[in-house]
Amino acid sequence: MTILEAIITAIVEGLTEFLPISSTGHMIISSYLLGIHQDEFTKLMEVSIQLGAILAVVVLYWKKFFQPNFLNRNHFQFYLKLLIGVLPAICLGLFFSDTIDALLESPLTVAITMLLGGIFLLFIDSIFKTHTIEKDEAISFKNAFIIGCWQTIAMIPGVSRSAASIIGGMQQKLTRSLAAEFSFFLAVPTMLAATGYTLFLKDWKNDQLTRKGFTILFESSQNLTCFIIGNIVAFIVALLAIKFFIGYLQKHGFRFFGWYRIIVGAILFFFILSGRNNL
Repeated sequence: MTILEAIITAIVEGLTEFLPISSTGHMIISSYLLGIHQDEFTKLMEVSIQLGAILAVVVLYWKKFFQPNFLNRNHFQFYLKLLIGVLPAICLGLFFSDTIDALLESPLTVAITMLLGGIFLLFIDSIFKTHTIEKDEAISFKNAFIIGCWQTIAMIPGVSRSAASIIGGMQQKLTRSLAAEFSFFLAVPTMLAATGYTLFLKDWKNDQLTRKGFTILFESSQNLTCFIIGNIVAFIVALLAIKFFIGYLQKHGFRFFGWYRIIVGAILFFFILSGRNNL
């Protein structure tokens, strides 16, 4: 991976991570178009670059994550809700990591889920009309766990972690904006766990060699430079994307993102069926 390819990957990650259009799906598509989809470091980068996006959430909502009195009841419960919400993803990720890795190499999977997810987003506001939870303090531990279960659907590339958790939030009667914000909050432990597993626990096998992710990261100055620059770019772009998304969502809802997913999915299907770009 070159520095330019790392920057492109970071822009894709920053733009799509918190929008309901699937960052993983877009990075799979971009890596194929760039011709780097078979590179081991690319696969590592597509997960570890989430660190920059995580930092964007923490910076924008720093008052939620950092309060002088940690033992404050509401603040303690906030962290406990995130912990409960992330448990389903951690458990399924540990048990089905090999299956997930196989799906990450399938543009066809992305095309199908982009289309289906787009159709669902067109009707989400009609399906979930009742919104009785307007503040995150009103989110119960049960709500958090169920939203976390919805989030696990996003382990299928193209579904979108953001979309799955927002849909879960609205199904639990959260308002659109609160469902989106709780999705952002839940992304922090979820993506931190995924990045930590990828860098320090997962065994990367290539050419009969087994290495940890951090070994791949530090095996060349090029890899380390791409990692640092990529996360910086992802952080900046994610800041802008989050601010845009919340404002847009409050005024217009999900229809634009639904049509976008349908169009991208249809285009991807066309390339796959025509055999172009070896997709």
